[in-house]
Amino acid sequence: MREYHVAKNGSDFSDGTQAHPFLTISKAAALAMPGDCVIVHAGVYREWVKPEHSGRSDAERIVYTAAPGEKVVIKGSEQIKSWQPVEGDVWKAVLPNSFFGSYNPYKETLGGDWFIYPADHALHPGDVYLNGKSFYEASSLEEVKHPQIRTEGYNPPWTKHPEKLPHPEDTVFQWYTESDEESTTIYANFQGKNPNEELTEINVRRSCFYPERIGRNYITVRGFEMAQAACPWTPPTADQPGLLGTHWSKGWIIEQNVIHDAKCSGISIGKEASTGHNLCTRTHRKPGYQYQMEAVFRARQTGWSKETIGSHIIRNNEIYDCGQNGIVGHMGCVFSKIYHNHIHDIAVKHEFFGYEIAGIKLHVAIDVQIFHNNIHNCTLGTWLDWQAQGTRVSKNLYYQNDRDLMVEVSHGPYLVDNNIFASAYNFDNLSQGGAYVHNLCCGTMRREDVLDRSTPYHFPHSTEVAGTTVVYGGDDRLYQNIFLGSAKTYTEQSIHGTEGYNGHLTSLETYIEKVMSLGNGDLEQFQLVKQPVYINGNAYLNGAKAFREEADNFVGKNDPAVRIVQDGDETYLEFQAEQGLLELPTRIYGTANLGSPRITEEPYENPDGTPIVLDTDYFGHPRKSAPIAGPIENLRAGANHICVWSSADTL
Repeated sequence: MREYHVAKNGSDFSDGTQAHPFLTISKAAALAMPGDCVIVHAGVYREWVKPEHSGRSDAERIVYTAAPGEKVVIKGSEQIKSWQPVEGDVWKAVLPNSFFGSYNPYKETLGGDWFIYPADHALHPGDVYLNGKSFYEASSLEEVKHPQIRTEGYNPPWTKHPEKLPHPEDTVFQWYTESDEESTTIYANFQGKNPNEELTEINVRRSCFYPERIGRNYITVRGFEMAQAACPWTPPTADQPGLLGTHWSKGWIIEQNVIHDAKCSGISIGKEASTGHNLCTRTHRKPGYQYQMEAVFRARQTGWSKETIGSHIIRNNEIYDCGQNGIVGHMGCVFSKIYHNHIHDIAVKHEFFGYEIAGIKLHVAIDVQIFHNNIHNCTLGTWLDWQAQGTRVSKNLYYQNDRDLMVEVSHGPYLVDNNIFASAYNFDNLSQGGAYVHNLCCGTMRREDVLDRSTPYHFPHSTEVAGTTVVYGGDDRLYQNIFLGSAKTYTEQSIHGTEGYNGHLTSLETYIEKVMSLGNGDLEQFQLVKQPVYINGNAYLNGAKAFREEADNFVGKNDPAVRIVQDGDETYLEFQAEQGLLELPTRIYGTANLGSPRITEEPYENPDGTPIVLDTDYFGHPRKSAPIAGPIENLRAGANHICVWSSADTL
C-alpha cells in the first residue's frame, strides 16, 4: 500500500509524500491504485476530483480521507472578486466563457424528464453564494433590481407548510445571468454589501468528487466537507451525476462527510447515460414511463447485476441544503446500505420542482437497507419508486417533512419497521406487498391503486426480471403500529389509521375463492377483487380509525400529545401513553409469520436469504415475547421524554 499526501503548501510536481505533498487531490487521484490511500490535509480545495483507477476488492480499496482532526473542504465553486457596481445594490461579474472550461453552468439549463416548473423561463445549475448562503435565480435583470420570490405555483400540491416558503428576508438575494459567444455576465443584488469584501462564490464545476468513467469500484471517501456543485437535474431516465457519486460502480464506502449545497443531488448512486438520457423530453416519442422500463432491460443487457453494480455503504454523513435530493439513485443503488445519516433541508428552497425530489430518492432499491437515519425538514423524506423489492426501512426518525415516506409502483416484499414517522403526512402507498410493523405513525396515509402502469419485479435477491404487473393495491401487512388521528388531512385519500383498507379481504384463500367465483376470465377478474390485507395488533389514538376486520387492537381515549423536540445536539420524543396501550395483545413478527406477497412470492427476509426476526426496537433493545406496539419497547404509562437522536450518532 502506498500513501499519497495532499496539502495546500504542496506541489503537483513533488512526489506526494508527507514531506513533499501534492497540491491537488486530482493529482493523487490520477495515480492512486488498489490498496493506496490518499490523505488530504486541511484547507479548501476548489477542484473536481475524478478518480482514475478502481480498487480491486473490499480488501484492496482506494481510500480518500481527510487527515485525522483536519478540516478539508472540496468546493465546486470559485471565489469571485471582480464584481462591478451596476445600480443600487446590484453588481455584475463579467467572466470569459473560457473560465468555465467545457461546462458552463450559466449556459446549461435545468430540465429533463419529470421536471415540471418553472416552465415560463429557464433556470441554470449555477448559483451565487454570499458567505455561504445561496441566492435565488431571477427571471430578469429587472427582478434583480427589484427582488421578489415568485412562490405562485412553485410548491408541490402537498406542501401545506407556509413556514417553509421563502422568508421575506430571502427575497433580496437574487441573481440573473446572460451569456454570449465570448462571455458570461452574472448580476446579483447583494443588499448593501460589497461582494468584493465578502466571501462571494459562484458554482463552476458540475461535481466535487465523481469519476468520469464508469466502473471505478471499491473506493472509500471519508471525512470531507463538499459543497457548491452545479449538478444537473437527475431523473431516473437520465445520467445521474451528483455533487459526490459512484458513477455506475460497485462497492463504494461514503462515510463521515458533510455534503451540502448541491444544486440538485448531493450523493448519487444512480445510473449512467448509455441506458437513456432524457429521451422523453428530447424526442417526445414515448412517455418517460416507457423509457424508464427500457432502461431496466438495457441495463440487464449490458451486465447490470449484483456482481458488477451497487453494494455501496453510505453512513455517518450529514447532507443538507440540496435542491433536489440528498441521495439519488436508479439501479446503481441495488444491494446498498444507507445508515446513520443526518439528512435535512432538502428541496425546501422551492426554486424549482419536478417529480423526482426527496431526501432519499431511489428507483429499483433491490435489497437496499435504510436504517438509523434522521430525516427531517424535507419536501419528501424518502421516496422508493419502482421495484422496491427486498427493501427495508427500519429504525429511522422522520419529522417536519411535507411527507415522510412514499413507496410507488412496487410489488414487495418491502419492510417498514420500528420507525418514528412524526410528520403530519406519513405515507404515500401506491404499491402492494408492504409490511408495516412497530411504527409510530403520527400522520396520514394515502393509498391508491395503479392500474395503468405495469412495472417489473425480480427473482429474489437478483436484478434479473421475473415479470411485470400493475399495482392492484393491498396485499399489505400492518401489525403493532401506533396510529394517531388529527382533523388535518391533505388529500381525499388521506386516512389516519387503517380504515382505508375496509373492503379488502383478510386471507389469500378467500381472495382466490372470490376471483374463481367470477367465472372464466383472466386479467379482468383480478382487477375486480380487492387483494387481501393482514392487519392486527395496532393502537389507534386521538381519533385514528381501525380496519373493521381487525381482531385485536387498542383504541385510546386521550391525546398522546406527541411532540418532537430539538434540544441542542439531541432530539427527543414526547409521548403520553395510556396503560391500555402497553397491555395490547401482541407477538413477535418476522419471516416466519409475515408470509410473502402474492405477486413476487418472495418472503420478507434479509438480503442474504436468512430470516428476519423483529425482536429489537428502535434503539436495538430486545423486545419481550409480547412486545409493546410501536417502535419503543421501554415506553411507560404516563409521560415519556426519550432521546431519539444525538449528533453523536453521525460523524
